[in-house]
Amino acid sequence: MTPWPPADDDELLGELSAALDEAREVPPEHLAAARAAFAWRTIDAELAVAELVFDSACDPAPAGPLRSAGAARLLTFRRGEVVLEIEVTEEGIVGQLSPAGGGQVTAGTAAGDYDRTEIDPVGYFTLAPAPRGPVRLRAVTTGFTVTTSWVCLT
Repeated sequence: MTPWPPADDDELLGELSAALDEAREVPPEHLAAARAAFAWRTIDAELAVAELVFDSACDPAPAGPLRSAGAARLLTFRRGEVVLEIEVTEEGIVGQLSPAGGGQVTAGTAAGDYDRTEIDPVGYFTLAPAPRGPVRLRAVTTGFTVTTSWVCLT
């Protein structure tokens, strides 16, 4: 073993090189711990989940005597005073966030985000049609961040 600190720069570089050679492989338990710590980065958003409080697809008394096949589906999500209402059609998703204010809304699936758009000052936004499978929306404004619960829109 070389005495520490090394006597000159060449010895120091040799020690550092040897240390780096030993640390090439990251132990699996260290990788698992790093991944678990990384998952905590969005815990605040995960706890701010807006729950589904209304879905017209489950409404026992629809608006009319017959519901056409192309009718819009209406959903309302709520978390405290924050309300997110969306209308889902084949053309896409139109929504409004209340309280109103600018910001951004992102639509995502388990595979990742599929659309992102600005929320206008009145709270309105438009997104691309939802893909098959579970979808959730995440709205970020200057006052709050809220994420909807997962829901299948198609």
